[in-house]
Amino acid sequence: MLLDRTANAIYKVMTPLSKVLVFIGGAFLAVMMFLTFSDVAMRYFFDMPISGAFDLTEYMMAIVFAFGLPYCAVERGHIRVDILMERLSEKAQTIINAVTTPIGLGLFALIAWQSFRYILIQQDSSIVSSVLLIPRYPFVAVLFVGYTCFAIVLVADVLKLIAQVIKK
Repeated sequence: MLLDRTANAIYKVMTPLSKVLVFIGGAFLAVMMFLTFSDVAMRYFFDMPISGAFDLTEYMMAIVFAFGLPYCAVERGHIRVDILMERLSEKAQTIINAVTTPIGLGLFALIAWQSFRYILIQQDSSIVSSVLLIPRYPFVAVLFVGYTCFAIVLVADVLKLIAQVIKK
């Protein structure tokens, strides 16, 4: 069926892409932990904190979050109330997924679109970090990439649900 093939093609692209993104996010998380440890140690032992550590941590956190989101979607790691869902019939679970997944898709498509608009606003306003004067718009762009990838995975999920309903 065309819907299944399209959804599988999307998963085929998004699965390795999400793994690359989560690897990058994990690398930034490691750097962020090392930076925070070093900042605290320098502050405590030498009374010389690392200048701009907060700016860097703030921006790196955006990367960690944005690049972890698509991987979470591909691996179905998002939050669900398993205690409730496990007690429902398969049909009830399908109905709940058929309602919530398109809502999530609409929400994240809207968030991605607004993030893109926000990139342009940030770029025009030339907003920078307080200490290191790093422009903010590239990190908003990173969030846009994460939200867009998440929405694309949700498109595949919706296609799978539609195919599942058509088969029955």
